[in-house]
Amino acid sequence: MTESHHDNPYFTQSEDPSRVQQTEQEIAAHVRGILELIEEDPDREGLQNTPVRVAKAWRFLTQGYHQDPAAVLLSAKFEVDYRHMVIVKDIGFYSMCEHHMLPFFGKVHIAYIPNGYVTGLSKLPRVVDIFSRRLQVQERLTTQIKDCIQEALDPLGVMVVIEAQHMCMQMRGVQKQNSITTTSAFTGVFKKESTREEFMNLIQR
Repeated sequence: MTESHHDNPYFTQSEDPSRVQQTEQEIAAHVRGILELIEEDPDREGLQNTPVRVAKAWRFLTQGYHQDPAAVLLSAKFEVDYRHMVIVKDIGFYSMCEHHMLPFFGKVHIAYIPNGYVTGLSKLPRVVDIFSRRLQVQERLTTQIKDCIQEALDPLGVMVVIEAQHMCMQMRGVQKQNSITTTSAFTGVFKKESTREEFMNLIQR
């Protein structure tokens, strides 16, 4: 069951049922056109409902455009006297590459050192979901997660590491099945090599 905008307080736009229906119909029409262009028969049994299914899937896969990740963090912001590393690792994600519109997926590791405030631990994966449910490149996704946490919580530092597999590399192009792409971004105290090394050692255990 897909999530309704009405069920989630972090959506920045209310859901207009008539507009949703119109959007899905327009996407479905384009998908039908693609099927015809690749010389498939969109009216054969296996494809009759494919355009509508694809339209609904794409609305779900791109719902992050209508959500506010900062609001997620601020909804559970607590004053706490703690100035050591907070780590949430192995956050599974999937996103769609903006270059080929094929999936990439993997794990996100996040650390921050509070400066008087923390957020609920479940909110960090939620932020990952929001940014990943947009057309993305891995480098920008890494930076957006880092910047959102830094701006919302103003910690002493943030570090984000993403390890991902890209279907555009595995299914086409170089067709390398086991390639892993790693990106990182950091602020504040994580500019010190020793702090970064501590984080990397902890997530690799």
